[in-house]
Amino acid sequence: MSDNLYKRAEEIVEKKIKFYKNLQAYLIVNAFLAVINWFFTPEFWWVLFPMFFWGIGVLKDFLMAFVFVNKFSDDYRERKIKEEMEKLKA
Repeated sequence: MSDNLYKRAEEIVEKKIKFYKNLQAYLIVNAFLAVINWFFTPEFWWVLFPMFFWGIGVLKDFLMAFVFVNKFSDDYRERKIKEEMEKLKA
């Protein structure tokens, strides 16, 4: 039981680390792109496109790390199989 608990905690921490790394890269790269956009093509804000689409990925990482923490873990599949088996028995 403690090994399983450790494994689940480790997965949650890994998801949080992934989110923070992705967020950091998102902020740094998009700030750099915004400066380039501002200096070279201020009439068209093309930087909004990578910000938007990369932002979708950052949002997904956030949801997986903080909102749906246990919903899509590795043991989620096993729990759902057991639930379906119980339904079929009835």
